[in-house]
Amino acid sequence: MQIEEGAIVSGKVTGLTDFGAFIEMEDGKTGMIHISEVAANYVKDIREHISVGQEVKAKVISITPDGKISLSIKKLSEQPKEQRPQRPQKPKGERRAPQVWNGQKSSAPADGAKPSFEDMMARFKQVSDEKMTDLKRASDSKRGGGYNRRGAK
Repeated sequence: MQIEEGAIVSGKVTGLTDFGAFIEMEDGKTGMIHISEVAANYVKDIREHISVGQEVKAKVISITPDGKISLSIKKLSEQPKEQRPQRPQKPKGERRAPQVWNGQKSSAPADGAKPSFEDMMARFKQVSDEKMTDLKRASDSKRGGGYNRRGAK
């Protein structure tokens, strides 16, 4: 039987290492499942998921020119890509419009008109000054309350 990428194979676990498991397949060939391909979640110890002598099914994810076969149990449980919801694709030349700060809605005039540029700049400066004051206060407290090492204030 010829093994090719994408094929589902079954085999017996012949050895475990810290980085993966070796699987002897039905035709006598050996493949390896890397620890990152055992389960969809993080695997700290492969021995918690697979044991020597266990029969497993895996998907062939690659075959190197020198005959090394990479297998994955994780890819068996994943949805095929064509079944996943697709995001709408934009044409390559089209770009998203940049996000521009328009001020907060609470600072808009009561009559519902758009705030003027000067109003938006004043609001921006106020918010910026408040943030700078908070940052300065936080950095001063990390340095010992604003005192220098010589003892003079």
